[in-house]
Amino acid sequence: MNGNLIEINGVSKHYNGKVCALRDIGITIKRGEWLSIMGPSGSGKTTLLNIVSCLDRPSAGTVIVDGADIGKLDRAALTQFRRETVGLIFQQFHLVPYLNALENIMLAQYFHSIADEQEARQSLERVGLTDRLHHMPSQLSGGEQQRVCIARALINQPKLVLADEPTGNLDQKNEELVMELFQAMHREGRTIIVVTHDPDIGKLSDRRVYLEHGAIRSIN
Repeated sequence: MNGNLIEINGVSKHYNGKVCALRDIGITIKRGEWLSIMGPSGSGKTTLLNIVSCLDRPSAGTVIVDGADIGKLDRAALTQFRRETVGLIFQQFHLVPYLNALENIMLAQYFHSIADEQEARQSLERVGLTDRLHHMPSQLSGGEQQRVCIARALINQPKLVLADEPTGNLDQKNEELVMELFQAMHREGRTIIVVTHDPDIGKLSDRRVYLEHGAIRSIN
């Protein structure tokens, strides 16, 4: 099996034929690697993450994930790919406000196959929310909501975890709790890509890609 999970080749992204969000990006990411994408606001970090997650398409270039050229997948295949391969974690939690924590996890299961309440319970217990299973999002702190999102992202055992500023709305204590969960994911061998402004988070990763004006400035 190829040791690379992701191969990004010559990827560019233009909007309205004028605005250049990404310019000729080339990165190879190994299976089990933790990569941080860093750089100033407007440098193209989220755009790159959205392309890898199939939420957007490149204007040029190719993205190969687990052997599949995701730019050639039709809508149904893209939906299946996202459901089975990718776990997404955002700065904004995107929890369904009228479902409790357990139901939010079970909803993610439902879209994958069938809901399993015991499995959903175990996923929330894993992120330290045993006593919050039946709390609504409005009854949870920001850190607790983000941990629900992590449990939701992992419920279908994705090979790839993509996170966009996952600690951006958290205080220091909750940031540390969330990063401990990311480190646990890394130890389990999951491939992780995190967009972050935080140099301390960047230090936790195996490599850091710095973007500037849509292009790679450095990789270390």
